Amino acid sequence: MLVAAAVCPHPPLLVPELAGAAAMELDELRAACASAVGALRDADPDVIVVAGGADLSVTYGADAAGSLAPWGLDVRTGQGEPVLPLSLSIGRWLLEREGLTASGFHAVSFEAAPAECAALGERLAAAAGRVAMLVMADGSACLTEKSPGYLDPRAQPYNTALVEALARAEAPALAGLDPGEAAGLWVAGRAALQVLGGAGGSLNGEILYDDAPYGVGYFVARWTR
Repeated sequence: MLVAAAVCPHPPLLVPELAGAAAMELDELRAACASAVGALRDADPDVIVVAGGADLSVTYGADAAGSLAPWGLDVRTGQGEPVLPLSLSIGRWLLEREGLTASGFHAVSFEAAPAECAALGERLAAAAGRVAMLVMADGSACLTEKSPGYLDPRAQPYNTALVEALARAEAPALAGLDPGEAAGLWVAGRAALQVLGGAGGSLNGEILYDDAPYGVGYFVARWTR
């Protein structure tokens, strides 16, 4: 049963070593992520699971490692050969900062169908009596003219709706996201958010951060009882 969830973005610049002199620009975001991840510990879960978008859907074990070398610096999380995609590498980094470990890391394809995402969420929620989930998900990358996907007038209302659904812990709203619309608005976190939607649970939501410092929607939410 899902007893807590945290939703965080996964830009490489979240790691101060990669951000360099610009690290302070994301201090508020890092603090929000730390608070959200800390809430997972406070929920006293039996297991913590991590879900995030990737090119392919793959399940990794608790010892899976990641590296940020492709993004400029070989900052590592975990031990051994790096295999985790960006979203899960950042997720593991966030957990390690709080002294937490996960029972598994679950990459879900950016193109995964809603039913596949929901099924994964249901399986993860049933993995133990008390399950906490860290969901790595970016919002739209079409919010400004400097965004990676340039400015799309539909992006801000869409991003706002996502944040409102997270604030109310509305799992059905996340489960009902349209893959085509999300892809058109460069919403990298759509599949991961639908995993959370599939996990369900009667929880209370709270938004800790909502901004687009680099033209990409970054939001941090925590769901707790």
